[in-house]
Amino acid sequence: MGALKFLEEWYAEHCDGDWEHGDGIRLTTLDNPGWMLTVNLEDTSLEGQRLDWVRDEVSDIEWLHYRSDGREFSAACGARDLQRALEAFQKFAEGRLHT
Repeated sequence: MGALKFLEEWYAEHCDGDWEHGDGIRLTTLDNPGWMLTVNLEDTSLEGQRLDWVRDEVSDIEWLHYRSDGREFSAACGARDLQRALEAFQKFAEGRLHT
């Protein structure tokens, strides 16, 4: 399953009439330029799952940083790296990333 479809399915599975009224999932732009993906993990099976910062810096324009503090998964990336950020969340949610 592709990373975007995975995120759609993960979101739909957690919509319980309450969770989605909180922070849910936020996708915003950065001014450097880039993207910021934030996924609320509270009241999900991923709550409490921590991951130290992972930094993958290929160049000034191709980069990805992500982590989880147990309450949120957050990823920041370059303007053309959104797919990589989504894939990082998918791997995290599937237990394929380790601290």
